[in-house]
Amino acid sequence: MNNSWNKVIYKFWSPVYDKIFNSHLFLDARKRMFEELDFHDHAKVLFVGVGTGADLELIKNLDLEITAIDLSADMLKKAMGKFDDASISFLEMDAQHMEFANESFDYVVGSLVLSVVPDANECLREMIRVVKGEGKIILFDKFISKDERLSVPKKLLRPIIRFLGTDIGLRFEDLFSGHEKNMEIEEDRPIMMNGMYRKIIISKRL
Repeated sequence: MNNSWNKVIYKFWSPVYDKIFNSHLFLDARKRMFEELDFHDHAKVLFVGVGTGADLELIKNLDLEITAIDLSADMLKKAMGKFDDASISFLEMDAQHMEFANESFDYVVGSLVLSVVPDANECLREMIRVVKGEGKIILFDKFISKDERLSVPKKLLRPIIRFLGTDIGLRFEDLFSGHEKNMEIEEDRPIMMNGMYRKIIISKRL
């Protein structure tokens, strides 16, 4: 995967994205992602890889300063169409190289983005960089388990699935390795498809 190809593939996905990834199992998982998560008033919240704005539809507290970024102009256009009367700042931006100062946001939300970007390690580093010291990073994505070894069929399918815009072989523990001194995992639980999809909340160690 690379940024140029992702722009092409998500131009294709944008008209049908909500029908697949914002309905049924995925919608239920997104709702569970925000369970028991209470954004404090006036919080600065960054949605990384906001796509068509599926997560934004689930935010009940409107007294927030929301910034939403995505590499795909076509996906952003869909999101902006849903919230044209809301005070949300939509920006076309690479999640691997964000144009924000360090510690800019109280919350950073990343749904199905680490498995999509060309360099998930760089994307996570950027999320960590822009979240405030007392802030939280909320992730919803698909990861192989800590001790899982990719089966032969998955190994064969992985490059094909990557061609379609996502990676089925990421291990969160590998991504998080090296951040343990400065970050801690507050929550890590299965959220869909027998744990293939997980909700993970991490924060900076104070």
